[in-house]
Amino acid sequence: MLGALLEQLMKIGLLDAAADHRYAGPEDVACDFCTGRKLKAIKSCLFCLASYCEKHLQPHYDVAPLKKHKLVEPSKNLQENICSKHDEVMKMFCRTDQKCICYVCPVDEHKGHITVSAAVERTERQRELEERQGNIQQRIQDREKDVKLLQQEVEAINHSADKTVEDSEKIFTELIRLLQKRSSEVKQQIRSQQETEVSRVKDVQEKLEQEITELKRKDAELEQLSHTEDHNQFLLNYPSLPALSESTHSSSINIRPLRHFEDVTAAVSELREKLQDVLRDSWTNISLMVTEVGVLLPEPEPRSRADFLKYSCKITLNPNTAHMRMVLSEGKSKVTVVDQPQSYSSHPDRFTDYWQVLSKESLTGRCYWEVEWRGIQVIIAVAYKNISRGGDESSFGDNEKSWALECRKNGYEFWHNNISTSVSGPVSSRVGVYLDHRAGILSFYRVSKTMTLIHRVKTRFTEPLHAGVYLSLESTVKFCKPK
Repeated sequence: MLGALLEQLMKIGLLDAAADHRYAGPEDVACDFCTGRKLKAIKSCLFCLASYCEKHLQPHYDVAPLKKHKLVEPSKNLQENICSKHDEVMKMFCRTDQKCICYVCPVDEHKGHITVSAAVERTERQRELEERQGNIQQRIQDREKDVKLLQQEVEAINHSADKTVEDSEKIFTELIRLLQKRSSEVKQQIRSQQETEVSRVKDVQEKLEQEITELKRKDAELEQLSHTEDHNQFLLNYPSLPALSESTHSSSINIRPLRHFEDVTAAVSELREKLQDVLRDSWTNISLMVTEVGVLLPEPEPRSRADFLKYSCKITLNPNTAHMRMVLSEGKSKVTVVDQPQSYSSHPDRFTDYWQVLSKESLTGRCYWEVEWRGIQVIIAVAYKNISRGGDESSFGDNEKSWALECRKNGYEFWHNNISTSVSGPVSSRVGVYLDHRAGILSFYRVSKTMTLIHRVKTRFTEPLHAGVYLSLESTVKFCKPK
């Protein structure tokens, strides 16, 4: 009996708890028609502007006029649907003022405005919303495709980078092994030659020592005979002395000046310098190939001078490339052509037929520099390092390895591969050069408060570039530090 009573009490408690759950709390929408403790509303009516619990909502399902009312999820903001001026339900929409109004508003405040029912406006807005939603969903799909494509690209980049690192390490390991093999071979040759030469020297030394011993013995006999007091004995023994045999070796040993294997060291040093040159040039090309790996489109070209200055680089002229009639000054940033040849040393990189010079710096990526020029004619150029140093092929702009802007007092002319392009516009004594090596863009600008384009080239650069200039007699070019 006690157990049954306990079970009954528990059931009552659960029922009470369930009943409590149906009542409206502070955060709930309460039924407007419940008296006493109000139940939770399950719907709100936009026509009645009231909220109903399940019991009080039933007439909206049963009574014909009420069936036409618009029921929505319970809302606490029903009063926002009441016109504050006319105290009527706002069932109209003013398109002129883009706001909800009641049916009285068009008579006074919104007189002459374009008005429609809220339902009609909602239908149109709903159609626009669905269209916008469709566009958003399409963009989501497009972006998801882009994300997937980029993820595949990331995987491809990682795979390519890992494979290239593996192959590069293998190639460098082979190069190291080859150098180690050559080092071992040189060492072995030196030791073998060392052993041969030492053996030859010791053999000659041993024979000379034997000859010295024999000569000393004969010298002793002669010394003894020279001290014989008996003349007859002296004359008797003298003919019996053997004649001095001729030496099997030269009276003097020809020894090289103190240089034995030093020439080998010089040859190995020369090899090292050649390898360093090859590695330096190859490294520049390898570095260029690495930086040219790209998936996304390049950034847009700068427009303002401040944007260009972000890519400013220092240009230093290389005296080993300067023609003999050129004088470099101001930290090798300024060059002038003079009457007399200068005392430059012979160098394979020197221009011999045209008054030209190249920069020390290899230019890749994004670079910007400015040039001030004076004189009758100068050419502002970029060129590959392996451009010819003599003959017609060495002139900036007359070959496929250089791009050149010819500057004269009366105008500009652009040259590439011996093809000229006339450029119109006023001449400026200060020219800005912008290079985007990866994008294949080379642009020349008149520099003032604004940047005015002189000429622009779109191509594909396959090697690092060097800045270069050609000058006529008594002309001057200076690579300025942009400010």
